[in-house]
Amino acid sequence: MSNLEKLEKFLALFNGSSKVLIVINADPDSIASAMAVKRLLWRKVNEVAIGYFNPITRPDNLTMIELTEPGIQFLEAIQSKDFNKFVIVDSQPDHNEIFKEFEFDAVIDHHPLSIVKAGFSDIRPDYGANATILTEYLKSAKIKPSQKLAAALMLGIKTDTADFTRQACLNDIRAFQHLYKYADMNIVVKVERALLTQEDLDFLGRAIKKRFILNNRAFFHASTRSKPDELVMVADFFLRTAKVNWSIVSGVFEKKLIIIIRNDGLRKGAGNTAKEAFSQFGSAGGHKTMARAELDLSLIRKAIKRVNQNALKNWIVQKIEETAGKKIE
Repeated sequence: MSNLEKLEKFLALFNGSSKVLIVINADPDSIASAMAVKRLLWRKVNEVAIGYFNPITRPDNLTMIELTEPGIQFLEAIQSKDFNKFVIVDSQPDHNEIFKEFEFDAVIDHHPLSIVKAGFSDIRPDYGANATILTEYLKSAKIKPSQKLAAALMLGIKTDTADFTRQACLNDIRAFQHLYKYADMNIVVKVERALLTQEDLDFLGRAIKKRFILNNRAFFHASTRSKPDELVMVADFFLRTAKVNWSIVSGVFEKKLIIIIRNDGLRKGAGNTAKEAFSQFGSAGGHKTMARAELDLSLIRKAIKRVNQNALKNWIVQKIEETAGKKIE
């Protein structure tokens, strides 16, 4: 099915009385994708809102929202009963418990396919960024993106492909080239140069001191955190270390164990490793080079009896070593 055919099928879900809520786990790729859906539905529906449920604390993400889509809202502030159509982008319904609160009419994603029940779904796991799919939709609709939208989509592609060094395909490159003609590059530069806070630097310094390396894998468990985005920052940083080909950073946030996994893409996939090791304890999965797990501490307690920070750290190391050390895929 061509992009135009997929777009037409997607748009056929909506009419002038549709009130659409786009639900996202906010990061640059999902924010940009939601913005593109909002643009596609402009003047075609009664209302479009974008709701996110995860705390946004990274300076670059906050800067991106400020400069491109300040109208994005925290999901708790939105009355879902006021909407009659629900869309999810850059995720699938089983990726987080909160998604299960909605019956989605459309799912557009680039993560490995899981069980999706929706009137429309477009899942492309070979794409490096979900923003690429939405850029192709805009092209099919003959819509010239605004400077802000083009910049946001560029940032989504750059972020999820790590500047085309991981999980990128030719479609991502073509989409980036198309967006480059329209984007406000000042926005792109400002977002990418967004400074770390002093708190971020303190946390990174602590992580560097307390990390340990096992079989070329860097581990760090941060105990209880109020900003899970910090875990992502550290995981990305550790992978830049010489002779480190896996980075596993974890912490407890709101009674869930969050595990961020990165690897160099030359060995067993991070997404499959996360799913195999942790899916029975909550949501876990991702791409070949990057993955995330959000686990229920009560389920972990049943497996390891005592749950304290040291026990969690040892359990994570054991599960990763057991799973990542298996035959290369």
